[in-house]
Amino acid sequence: MPSDLRPLRLRRPPGLQDYLVTLNAMRDFTDARDAETLDELWILEHPPVFTLGQAGRREHLLAPGDIPVIQVDRGGQVTYHGPGQVIAYLMLDLRRAGLGVKRLVNLLEQSVIDLLGDHGIKASRRTDAPGVYVAGAKIASLGLRVRNGCCYHGLALNVAMDLEPFGRINPCGHAGLPITQISDLVTGVSVADAGDALASTLGRALNLRPLSPSDRA
Repeated sequence: MPSDLRPLRLRRPPGLQDYLVTLNAMRDFTDARDAETLDELWILEHPPVFTLGQAGRREHLLAPGDIPVIQVDRGGQVTYHGPGQVIAYLMLDLRRAGLGVKRLVNLLEQSVIDLLGDHGIKASRRTDAPGVYVAGAKIASLGLRVRNGCCYHGLALNVAMDLEPFGRINPCGHAGLPITQISDLVTGVSVADAGDALASTLGRALNLRPLSPSDRA
């Protein structure tokens, strides 16, 4: 990747990261940043949790059972996060990047489409429902929040997880929407591999250069 690209601070916290702790950290980062703050990308996994977008309708929660439900400030309806799913949280200064939300969503979707294409999986987007789909089944969801010209939240890519909890909701507000994951389509792709690839494809899509926390910008 060319060295003259704008830097993107990449963070990969180990283990399963508590959802509320992570959400508060994203908000704090966004509120504290200024015009010189480096954009950041956090690649991680969460323990089982349902999240309901700011305009989400609770009737799409069919039978959450013992999995917690958290109301959040992103766009979209209800989705599920759990082990085996790669989460990419992007904290980007949209004004500095010269991006609008619609263009950013398109680039996020394209980064996943490119990643899957590298493994021979043909994926596409839908005009009526953000996310990435393989043969009509959803494999990645996304939702964003913009505050003071900067975004947070991001996307979730299903890699090798228990898909049963998706049956307890109407995923993203769509009853009966089929859900798939990379491990159901190809073999040999670990969650760590998918996280590395997602960081790389996101960097390319956004013309950013991912840096580890110890690297200098």
